[in-house]
Amino acid sequence: MNFPKTRVALVASTALLVASGAAPSVAAPVPGHGRTSVALAWYDTTADTIATAGSSLPPVTNSRTWAISWIAAARALQHVPSGVDRGDYQDAALAAAVHRALVELVPTRAPELDAALKQTLDRTPDGPAETLGAAAGERQALEVLHDREGDGLDAASVNAPFTVPPAAPGVWQPTPPAFAPAIQNGSRFARPFLLKSAGQFRLPPPPAPTSKRYRTDLKEVRDFGELNSTVRTARQTDTANFWFDSSPALWTKPIRVALAATSHRPLPGQAELVALTHATLVDTQIATSDSKYTYPLWRPVTAIRTGVGEIPADPSWTPLRPTPAHPDYPSGHNTYAGAAETVLTALVGPRTAPFTLTSGTAPGVVRTYTAWHQLTLENMDARVWLGIHTRLADEAGVALGTDVARYGLNHARSLFQEH
Repeated sequence: MNFPKTRVALVASTALLVASGAAPSVAAPVPGHGRTSVALAWYDTTADTIATAGSSLPPVTNSRTWAISWIAAARALQHVPSGVDRGDYQDAALAAAVHRALVELVPTRAPELDAALKQTLDRTPDGPAETLGAAAGERQALEVLHDREGDGLDAASVNAPFTVPPAAPGVWQPTPPAFAPAIQNGSRFARPFLLKSAGQFRLPPPPAPTSKRYRTDLKEVRDFGELNSTVRTARQTDTANFWFDSSPALWTKPIRVALAATSHRPLPGQAELVALTHATLVDTQIATSDSKYTYPLWRPVTAIRTGVGEIPADPSWTPLRPTPAHPDYPSGHNTYAGAAETVLTALVGPRTAPFTLTSGTAPGVVRTYTAWHQLTLENMDARVWLGIHTRLADEAGVALGTDVARYGLNHARSLFQEH
């Protein structure tokens, strides 16, 4: 099966682009201090809140927290009452919206969130603008929270049990060493933010295990993804270990880089960038679960230990890193990368000022990037070199994430309409 290359020359329908014109080709570096730094401050507060309190939650649940908080902020900034200072009103509205949503969703962080809100409001002059802005932010947060009640993105619902099919060639089975039950099966039953349904962009079936494409890709994983591979280079090993970290954790800084590049734009557009990116990433994870469990394709470790066609069984074959407990097709890291790249390219352009990334699964490794597509390419390679995904699953992931993101960009206005 051949998947189309990611195409990123998109026209977004969000107010961010309507207000500022075409997306620039190069993202600007982080600006100096100014009024709009409130968006960066609350972005960092959201990131710290989720990093501290969300480590035990499914990634899609944390993405939901991001999306709810920043949709509320974007809605709160839509209208400014006459007779008040616009900047003061919007600063208070954004801070209050994100604060209230995060306090409701992550109550253990209430003291830190209260302190962050006080810091923002202390910099905002007392008066009607601050009072009305804070009230609007609170109101929108509570309304978005109410709207998303029972959406199926809580941890228990996301990890709904999956009945493992009988063992057969190509069929997913729990993988060594833990042979753990499948996770994230329930995401496909959750309510998306923008998609009409989880299966709206369902992938076509993967190639059969006996196909030339599958056997070619499996050989690549066998050779380059084995724990003690003699063909994988040190650089490739570093790349693999780097991208073994969770996608939400690794993409937090790139999204912040994109946000910083919009700091010269009106504050509502900045809030929309964060909200749309994370709402799209929630929908992408829902769509990923739909395709994974519609086509529960076995993981490379199962295929290699079993043997496929002329590829002999190797019962002792072990991947560089343990295989996550869900099917191969598509790669979730790559759906995430395809979606994030597509949205950020549409909103701030394909290239960025140089920025560095570190990873919790590759201590001491520092990577520098100047384009979103570089992150996508590394994701695709890394999953093969880790020994946990076939390249066909990686390419399918990018294609799916791209489709979901395009749809989100074209329907973004509905996300920011007050209810």
